[in-house]
Amino acid sequence: MKPIYFLSSMLFTMLLMIACTDTNTSQKEPKKTVQLQEDEQKYRPNFHFTPQKNWMNDPNGMFYWNGNYHLYFQHHPFGNVWGPMHWGHAVSKDLVHWEERPIALYPDALGTIFSGSAVVDHNNTSGLGKGDVPPIIAIYTSHDMEAERSGAPYYETQSLAYSQDEGETWEKYAGNPVIKNPAEKDFRDPKVFWMETQQAWRLTLAAGQETRFYGSKDLIHWEPLSEFGKTIGNHNGVWECPDLFQLPIQGTETFKWVHLVSVNPGGPNGGSATQYFVGDFDGETFTVDPEFEKAMAADHRFWLDFGRDNYASVSFSNFKIPSGQQVVLGWMSNWDYATVVPTTTWRSAMTLPRALELVPFDKTYRLQSQPYFPKGNFSKAVVSKNDLKAQGKAQLVSSSEYALDHTALSVVFKNTPRFTTHFQLSNSLGDALNFGFDPQENQFYIDRTASGKVDFSTKFASHRSYAPRLETDAALEFKLFLDKTSLEIFYDQGATVMSEIFFLNAPFDQLSVEATEGIEIKALEVFGID
Repeated sequence: MKPIYFLSSMLFTMLLMIACTDTNTSQKEPKKTVQLQEDEQKYRPNFHFTPQKNWMNDPNGMFYWNGNYHLYFQHHPFGNVWGPMHWGHAVSKDLVHWEERPIALYPDALGTIFSGSAVVDHNNTSGLGKGDVPPIIAIYTSHDMEAERSGAPYYETQSLAYSQDEGETWEKYAGNPVIKNPAEKDFRDPKVFWMETQQAWRLTLAAGQETRFYGSKDLIHWEPLSEFGKTIGNHNGVWECPDLFQLPIQGTETFKWVHLVSVNPGGPNGGSATQYFVGDFDGETFTVDPEFEKAMAADHRFWLDFGRDNYASVSFSNFKIPSGQQVVLGWMSNWDYATVVPTTTWRSAMTLPRALELVPFDKTYRLQSQPYFPKGNFSKAVVSKNDLKAQGKAQLVSSSEYALDHTALSVVFKNTPRFTTHFQLSNSLGDALNFGFDPQENQFYIDRTASGKVDFSTKFASHRSYAPRLETDAALEFKLFLDKTSLEIFYDQGATVMSEIFFLNAPFDQLSVEATEGIEIKALEVFGID
């Protein structure tokens, strides 16, 4: 995928010049060195993936094989702004600690390497494997920037690469492209999956403001099957990075199909975000459930994350939790300001991995998200407090108890507050990040207007972000994951999720709560993240 602005001839030339320049030469200057040190100390996350240097956006080609989770990502390895796209590569055994590997895919005569996906071809249907080792097949978008720059109407096709060493090195398929452009300006981001009932491969990609489905027996020869989305969903921006998979309905043995589609712009709080649809897929056509369609038409609440900083989330191939849940990972930024955030060495991080399942809701279903760590990457609770009462403003946790820059925190209320409850993360320099719940409006919020450096973009902190609380009789509760530069909040067992980034002048040193009418907290626990 790409930002929605058009690359002018001059800008394109500048990017190519950047790609041919050793960007580290300028880092010898004393002021630049100080800035880089501040980047590392203040902003480099503790437990979210970031590239060692330069630009990153969408997660791509994620798969699991032989104990390793592979993450590829949109990467400009020669500059810290969006530019000629490559596929970067990182590997993890626990989805928290990542080892960055060499560049996986470089631009070629067909164009730069835009988003796509990878699968393990267990039965060597492609014929590209050797011996008993199944090949890893990647299908991605080739984006011809020269054609776009010259004003050509169509400049994106789908290409294939294959790996015979578990995704470490890749060879481009000689017959690329494997899917030609059918006359669409925006035609990209293929997501491939095996459909057992059809004994065939299926692929979904974005085409303008809808998605397309294709079928194949061998991952090389593809036939168009159907289209989706012309009359449903958010159409305030270009559709990108689709995904399609089955999910269990909580508490049952029934499965439904979920179609993720990112949109830029058009998010619930501005800029880019990921919407979802629930229905059925018969191997050729995806059909939304009638009740889901009615609910979406009445009030589009069907967002994977209501915060401003979770985009292009897609699932891992060749991996599913035994209960049937899918694990997704997203890009933790927003196209409104991603290219100007105040880091120098690198730009952007990925979200935490999240397990998805469906929950019955208002005659249809909604997605529920929970952070997922296959090996349990938390220490035991380092702070535990019970039966807390607060009226006015009260401190809940301070950095003297545990450092708040690599923390998970769980809060369970005795009931749902009847009046607005404000939580605040703050430091001694006056930086503050506020979040909370307004029962009169039945919505959650995040306010980062005073969260340190905010003036790098007029869109970054121009307003609060809001998310509706879905109807529930249960007491309010949430889990919060706080890293140096990000906050991810999972309300009500993950029924509502909000993720946002920030850039402090110093680490937070306390969490406080303010409630004019008083609140009662049943349990508060702080977990250190290993």
